Amino acid sequence: MLQRRIRPSRKTRNETRVSTVFSSMNRKSTSFTLALLTLLPVAQSPAAELSAAIPMPTLRSAATQVPLIELFTSEGCSSCPPADLWLSNFKKQSGLWRDFVPVAFHVDYWDSLGWQDRFAAPAFSARQQRYADAGNLRQVYTPGVLLQGAEWRAWGSSAALPAVQGPLVGPLQLQADAQGALETTWWPAKDTAAAVTINVVLLGFELGSAVRHGENAGRQLQHDFVVLGSSSAPMARSGDHYHAVLDLPTSHNRAQRYAVAAWVSRGHDPTPVQAVGGWWPNAPPAAVR
Repeated sequence: MLQRRIRPSRKTRNETRVSTVFSSMNRKSTSFTLALLTLLPVAQSPAAELSAAIPMPTLRSAATQVPLIELFTSEGCSSCPPADLWLSNFKKQSGLWRDFVPVAFHVDYWDSLGWQDRFAAPAFSARQQRYADAGNLRQVYTPGVLLQGAEWRAWGSSAALPAVQGPLVGPLQLQADAQGALETTWWPAKDTAAAVTINVVLLGFELGSAVRHGENAGRQLQHDFVVLGSSSAPMARSGDHYHAVLDLPTSHNRAQRYAVAAWVSRGHDPTPVQAVGGWWPNAPPAAVR
């Protein structure tokens, strides 16, 4: 039986940034180069060429509710690797993205045990705490799983989701352009008086970490569905739908494969109302910094 680790006090962690390198041109060949430029088409930057070459996807959910599976985990928790493996198995299921959307939030409150989880962020710990404050969780712990915003302690007993037909909540659509801007639209099945928020996460797959310290010292950990970056924005009402445009979340962590997931929530309640997700072009130039 897996042990649950109850959260201690919150911690923070530092992030690194990558610097930009500039190039120069030879002044002596300026006139010759300018003459050639009048004959040749203007070349695009490598990032622009990649964006133009890869068709950007449009993701759209069904009108019935698509459940969001949230795993709260940590590389500093010895009870978490089995949960990480359990979540990774959803890659093999045919209903992925259509019938359910899995995401893994790495929390930072175990970083004090000797190993800093490079995927952890204070915002992810805060999201789990919000669930506890709202009564959706009895306590904050890892590994912790929520299914459609409700605590799911029986997750380890079966690889399948409970066979429940979701309510009619209306489709959610996410459409991207070549510059990385995301246009999100939700057509609710019925009116809502609460403010509506769109939440978008960039997911990384086939990620590995050789843990050298802490409870998992000496282990090679593997992760999928890892939330590498997140963003949110209020949605504005326009006729029969809600609409918002926001940027694709960024990350300093590179992955072998990417996906994007999004969900709408109401007011201050973190519970997802509708979710959508799907595979994303590898190494999106606007997302990896």
